[in-house]
Amino acid sequence: MALVEIQNVTKTFKTKVGGVHREVKALQGVSFSMERGEIVAITGASGCGKTTMLRIIMGLERASGGAVIVNGKEVNGCGYDRGLVFQHSELLPWRNAEQNVAFGLELKGMGKVERQAEAKRNLELVGLGHAGDRLPHQLSGGMKQRVGIARALAISPDVLLMDEPFGALDAQTRESLQNELLVIQAKTQQTIIMVTHDLDEAVLLADRIVVMSQGRVKEVLEVHLPRPRPSLAALRGDPEFGEKRLRLFDLLKSEMEADAKRAA
Repeated sequence: MALVEIQNVTKTFKTKVGGVHREVKALQGVSFSMERGEIVAITGASGCGKTTMLRIIMGLERASGGAVIVNGKEVNGCGYDRGLVFQHSELLPWRNAEQNVAFGLELKGMGKVERQAEAKRNLELVGLGHAGDRLPHQLSGGMKQRVGIARALAISPDVLLMDEPFGALDAQTRESLQNELLVIQAKTQQTIIMVTHDLDEAVLLADRIVVMSQGRVKEVLEVHLPRPRPSLAALRGDPEFGEKRLRLFDLLKSEMEADAKRAA
């Protein structure tokens, strides 16, 4: 059985515009699955439903129909079997890095000594073992995201969910963190579902890429680059990387053209 199963998920939002009630179908029969240790990227044009899908997997939104199964259990709200990394780190400003990482463990009821040790271990994993006593305002944007990743990993989730985690960073920091995530995943074999707009990022990181369009799965691309993977710079000349990136570009370009025609 797959670790994560998305089974015919639908999501309908009810809105009221100018006194008229309308239903907006954000997701329409989305289905895919993933095995333990895989990285799956979800991409598509803005408004295609990818973030809504991620929020449903996390349990922050409830599906209108269908089901999400994680490790054999249906998702009915948030749980410690899923960890979430936001686009912005969302750290608690009054807690230092170590205390932020330990926050989820504290909520789980883990004792102080044990959670401190676990927080230190996860900070070491993301290369911040030296910065545990720093407050968020003393950290760079990239360091804050590392703390966010460590916090999500600390609860030992079955699946790590990432909502455009590097999208707000400058290009150099983003590429550095992409490479670090590859190293972390190779060490931990963590299962990851990532929403991204970045085509290079999707091909670099993912084993499969779910391309969404108007709330549906348009295509699923298999990425056959071997692991462990080198840096993005080293992969740019790889034929498989170039082929998958071009296919993604063509899929998204056709979707933008279709959107423009519908709006005309």
